Amino acid sequence: MSDKKISEVRRELDQLAARPQSSEDFMAAIVKLLHDRMLRYNWVGFYMLEPDANPPVLALGAFQGAMTPHARIPLNQGICGAAASIGKTVVVDDVTQDSRYLACSIETKSEIVVPIFNGGKVVGELDIDSHFPAAFSGEDRELVEYCASLVGRHLEKVRT
Repeated sequence: MSDKKISEVRRELDQLAARPQSSEDFMAAIVKLLHDRMLRYNWVGFYMLEPDANPPVLALGAFQGAMTPHARIPLNQGICGAAASIGKTVVVDDVTQDSRYLACSIETKSEIVVPIFNGGKVVGELDIDSHFPAAFSGEDRELVEYCASLVGRHLEKVRT
């Protein structure tokens, strides 16, 4: 992945963040941009914690890619549940080697999940699957974490 391409995508993300729009529209624009521009990002989606769900559950929001059977994920399941539970980015280079992986597609080889914070608490996450093993470099991680931070800041603005 070229630094130039990542820089271009970051500029486009900053332009999206500067537009007045709902959080849902903002997240939909982010997943479309990442899915369209980052060739190894084969499935891109947001999962948000359902307010007041007991036990806590992540609900599928905006996404681009194939339909997934996992529209709701308990926090004690999958790589998505793990990232939300620990509040840290999880990168899996080979999903067949991670017992937490919830199979969505036989084509998925690697995954990155980045938590989204609002008011210091995890409120959701950005999940990306790739058909390529070890698809997510350090630069990819920084980009996806940047996207999650933009969404967190957007949610903060909406909340105040």
